[in-house]
Amino acid sequence: MDYFSILIVDDEVDFLETIVKRLQKRNIDTTGVTSAEKALALMDQRLFDVVVLDIKLPGGMDGIEALREMKRKAPLTEVILLTGHASVETSIEGMKLGAFDYLLKPVKLEDLLVKIGEAFEKKDVHEQKIRKAKIQELMRFPGRVFQQEKDEKKKP
Repeated sequence: MDYFSILIVDDEVDFLETIVKRLQKRNIDTTGVTSAEKALALMDQRLFDVVVLDIKLPGGMDGIEALREMKRKAPLTEVILLTGHASVETSIEGMKLGAFDYLLKPVKLEDLLVKIGEAFEKKDVHEQKIRKAKIQELMRFPGRVFQQEKDEKKKP
């Protein structure tokens, strides 16, 4: 796998710290937070390739609400849902909202690593398609692309 960054969102501190440490030992850029609100604030500061998101979170925002907001902020970021409760309905709802996949807790690290790798590959393919489309547009209509960039810079 290429270099990528992971955000883990889970309110179970022991689980969160263990997963973050185990991924970091594999030289994966991993950050962990305990709430949806903290995750969204962090996503305002930096991009993540993959988010591993617990569905059941305390506070004002659960994992499904957080997923909606994450996909709005960063549509290409892939989100893997975690649930400690075998709630197929909630997981299906998450998939409809753009989640990459879901895993049941307790999750084996190897299974999580496989899902993270698959999610990163999907994101990478999407980004390559976007780059290719932009290059093709630039080659066909160079003036239009540069005008769009100027227009984007003018927006407040």
